[in-house]
Amino acid sequence: MKKQYLGDSKDSFKWDYHDFLAEELNYPVLNIMLMMTPDDESNDGKTDPALFRARKEILDFCEDLRKERIVDLIHSLPGRTNSNYIVNLHNNDLQITNNNRTTYFSGLSHKEDQLLLLDPDNGFEPEQSYNEKHILYSDLSYILEQISERSVVSVFQHFRRKAFTKDFARIKERLTNYHATAIYWHSLMFVAISKSKCTIKRVSDANEKYSKDNPVKVIA
Repeated sequence: MKKQYLGDSKDSFKWDYHDFLAEELNYPVLNIMLMMTPDDESNDGKTDPALFRARKEILDFCEDLRKERIVDLIHSLPGRTNSNYIVNLHNNDLQITNNNRTTYFSGLSHKEDQLLLLDPDNGFEPEQSYNEKHILYSDLSYILEQISERSVVSVFQHFRRKAFTKDFARIKERLTNYHATAIYWHSLMFVAISKSKCTIKRVSDANEKYSKDNPVKVIA
């Protein structure tokens, strides 16, 4: 994630959906690994948050993020929506590099069930090369080894010139030992992963519920 992306249309979907999912799962913590990288000179991050029809409190939250460009404002999300979980920003003082992945993804708790959002610039590592904009499958294994059986990892995946249904099918193949489901809108997909098949069924059911009121599609 880059600071320049704060509060854009993808953020509107991201925060609206993960606030909803944390409440549906009734988990005490929304743990966020922003995987921060330096801003660039592109126009990315300038889309209006209202392009995704989120709840008003989420749109207001996104407008504040766009204006302030302060990452710590993310802590205020559950207060904006009167939700019961807390937000933790894991290692948010570190920028992700290819050399500090083990350090960055260390120190997770096994005690409580959590919804853990991974927010790389691009998403899953591609078939060949990768960089700091990607989450590696080895990173995911390391993360899942640390957290509880019923915890859920949600991964940001940007559109990469193939249908999301086909992209998800290949991602699922490469996950091998884990269970997964997905939800997508426009050029953004979130892939939910867990060690528990029953937990992923709960996420899939929540996704279907979310899709009834929002312009998203679900991949079971």
